[in-house]
Formats: sequence, C-alpha cells, structure tokens
Amino acid sequence: MHEGGNGGGRGVEREASGSGVNQPEFLALERELTVLLRRARASQGEMAREVHPDLEPSAYGLLVRLGQCGGQRATELAAYIGVGKATMSRQLRALEELGLVAREPDPADGRAWLITLTPEGQARVSRVREARRARYAGRLADWDPREVTELARLLQQLNRGMEK
Repeated sequence: MHEGGNGGGRGVEREASGSGVNQPEFLALERELTVLLRRARASQGEMAREVHPDLEPSAYGLLVRLGQCGGQRATELAAYIGVGKATMSRQLRALEELGLVAREPDPADGRAWLITLTPEGQARVSRVREARRARYAGRLADWDPREVTELARLLQQLNRGMEK
C-alpha cells in the first residue's frame, strides 16, 4: 500500500487476516515463482553435471558458496544450505572424493577444519558459472539494461524478505 493512499490501513488488515492471498497480484506472483523455481531446480541439476557427471544437484550450491565466500566450516555451510550435520558430512565426503573440495585446518581454531575449493573445483565452478551468465545475457539481450538491473534489485529485495 502506498503512503497517503486511499486504503485507510486496509493493507495491514488484509495482510494480518490472510485474505489478501487470493488477490490477483499474489496469484500471479505464486504462478511465476513456481515456474522460476522449477526451472532453477532443473538448471541446478544441469550445472551440477557440467561441473562433474557424478555431482549431486544439491551439492552445486555448496560449491558456489565456497567460491563466493572462501573457506568455511562444515557447520556454517550446513546452516547456510539448511541441512543437518549428517547430510552435510555426506555431501562434503562426496565432494572430496570427486576432488572438488579439501579440508584444511582453521587458522582461528586448530581443532576445526575449513572446507575450501580445490584448484580443480574452482576452475570447474568458475567455468560453469561463466557459461550460465552468458546464457542469461543471451536470453535477456533484448532487455534494456535498466530492466535487468531492476529485476536484480527486486529479486534481492524478495530474497531479503524471505529471510525474515
């Protein structure tokens, strides 16, 4: 609801009561997010296979995170991805066996280990991510660059809102 609009606070009431969920804008949002998420899951599987034929799609996100943030503890990765310690341990073991990640002592705590991308893991993830960005650029070539910037801004705002 815009400030100073004629809503008289109805936006707050609608949100609180949940009756606004059937409004056309939320139905359209749900439909488009469903399509986007379905395509993203399929794309994640394709990208995982491009990194390594035996890579589980769910592990691709771990590699991207390590590429963006550098070495992290397994507990940090598990919290970020939203999985338990056992699942994380299994995924990290598989990534180590594929030669994509390595464990190294945490300089801040000698009892802990940091998970890092190996040079091979870094090269493979970088290659796949660059190819993905090239696909985005090709598919959105007829968009105005300001629209792409606005889409990125709105998606960032949506992602921040979903964290709450």
